[in-house]
Amino acid sequence: MEVPADNTLTADLCDSHDEASVAPGRFTNFGATRACLGPVEVITTENDNSLVSSTVREPGNGRILVVDNSGSIICAMVGGDLARAAHENGWLGIIVDGAIRDVVELEQVPVGIFARSSCPRKSIKRGIGTRGEPIDFSGIAVSRDDIAAADADGVIFIAAADFKGI
Repeated sequence: MEVPADNTLTADLCDSHDEASVAPGRFTNFGATRACLGPVEVITTENDNSLVSSTVREPGNGRILVVDNSGSIICAMVGGDLARAAHENGWLGIIVDGAIRDVVELEQVPVGIFARSSCPRKSIKRGIGTRGEPIDFSGIAVSRDDIAAADADGVIFIAAADFKGI
């Protein structure tokens, strides 16, 4: 999906989609791409990025990976290696309700990487989490193939059935 050049993506989508859900709080873009728009793949986890790691190594096909880590910032869900893997495999963006790390590296990767915060601590891989099941992203129900958009104004979600385009 093409993102408007004037960086008004989420605002324009909220104007044209009354049903858009706005994620509460501030998300910072740590990636080199300023905005992203596309269908989502969803993961929920507890301070374990095992599923994030395996997912970004699969073809992204222009999707956005949405990671529900319940806002936890005690460890990172994405770092430089995973961001580069996401780019190489065709992911447009990663949105994390939690933390990322390797901020300087992420700034060089042409993927939108939106998160609550950064944390230098890596996650402990324990194989915890689910993929493809509906998630609760900061109080918003998000399912696989729903539409996500993220830019400097924030992060929004639109149910796939309700998306009318930009």
